[in-house]
Amino acid sequence: MHDFLVAVGSFIVLVGLMVVVHEFGHFAVAKLCGVRVEAFSFGFGPRLFGFKYGDTDYKVCLLPLGGFVKMTGESPEQNLESPGTPMDDVADDPGAFTSHPRWQRMLIGVAGPIANFVLAFVLMVVYYAVFNEVTSVEVKSTTVEWVLPGSAAAKAGIQPGDIIRRFDNVDNPDWDAVYTHAALDPNQFVPVTVDRGGTNLQVTLQMPPEIKGDDVSGLLPQYLPDPIAVDRVEPNTPAEKAGMRPGDAILSVDGHQFHTLQSLVSYLQAGHGNPVSLVLIRDGAALPPVVAHPAQLDAGWKLGFASKPIPYHDSPLPLTLAVNKSLDFCADKSFVIVEVLQRLLTHKVSISQLQGPVGIARAAGDAAETRGWLPKFGLAGMISLNLGILNLLPFPILDGGMIFLLLIESVIRHDINLNVKERIYQAAFVVIIAFFAFVLFNDVTRLPIFEHLKP
Repeated sequence: MHDFLVAVGSFIVLVGLMVVVHEFGHFAVAKLCGVRVEAFSFGFGPRLFGFKYGDTDYKVCLLPLGGFVKMTGESPEQNLESPGTPMDDVADDPGAFTSHPRWQRMLIGVAGPIANFVLAFVLMVVYYAVFNEVTSVEVKSTTVEWVLPGSAAAKAGIQPGDIIRRFDNVDNPDWDAVYTHAALDPNQFVPVTVDRGGTNLQVTLQMPPEIKGDDVSGLLPQYLPDPIAVDRVEPNTPAEKAGMRPGDAILSVDGHQFHTLQSLVSYLQAGHGNPVSLVLIRDGAALPPVVAHPAQLDAGWKLGFASKPIPYHDSPLPLTLAVNKSLDFCADKSFVIVEVLQRLLTHKVSISQLQGPVGIARAAGDAAETRGWLPKFGLAGMISLNLGILNLLPFPILDGGMIFLLLIESVIRHDINLNVKERIYQAAFVVIIAFFAFVLFNDVTRLPIFEHLKP
């Protein structure tokens, strides 16, 4: 229940911020162009409270899932003749959206996505200039810590200690780039170049349908050079029975060196509860090996200890460097979003891989509970970029669709028939609802309660 509430609360805050900023972009440019804005709403549904200033009703509504801006004459149905609202009333209204030049209407349309791009940029500038969390000790290279036996990475011939020099079409990638491109190629075979003892080897790695945690087809990363440090040992667990104490460090497990708990836990799961031989370091000296018998704890084979969190510190950047880092972040993430769209259109990525509101809520909840500020700012920036780019697609109902129709009207030098426009928007609405329902269904089936139903 706690995770659910955190996810829902984080989703409302995150999406609410993104959509309100998007709508504010439309609002600000509409006001500058002299278009009458009838309402600027935070949320949807029944009005709770607000105030009216000039022609605009600034209000807060019951459902806090974003917001909207209502402009006079904005939608086709407002411009069709209906009882009590003659068409001429809108056509002759200088404050109506349709009474303004097409270039102004295009500016109003593109202002929402631009506001999202600006928000992502500002968020990341704030992060880099105020926080810029840096791990105190880290492995700079993309080094493989562990390869799960029988996994796709093991079958490809990748070994612990290999350094990834090329992944897909990216030279000298960091682990973030590896995860990004792995997610772009579900169920695909990806060329990988690894450095093993100074020799480059070419292998082909099959990607999983979905990336979970730090596991890419059984490939686990090495982030830290030091052994796993023990922070807490739970009573009556295999770790306590093996003599493990807080302050110890785990030098090796069955002769293998692990540096993160993620890799150790993956190794224990692959062993299915088989005893393991531990070499502990205490007060700077290695102790004689001890045997531990993993137990089923929290639905997995574990030893029953907590590791010390990865040490990091804030290292704020000067404003100019923060701006450059933010630009790089926005450019890199935008490229990934565009590449995903391209692969969707060319059927290289299945539409079932997309995440909807449930997936975003889970990601927002995870980011809210993850230590540090980067997950929070990074996710917010990524979603804001997503919202901006997706709204520029030339599909009716979206901002890009409106701009596309205006461009067509500019070429043919007259307005498209309002009845035709209305039919276009109605058809687009049906498609959007069907698409949303499909993505939502896939979202729900990814929830942990449905995992056991999958083949």
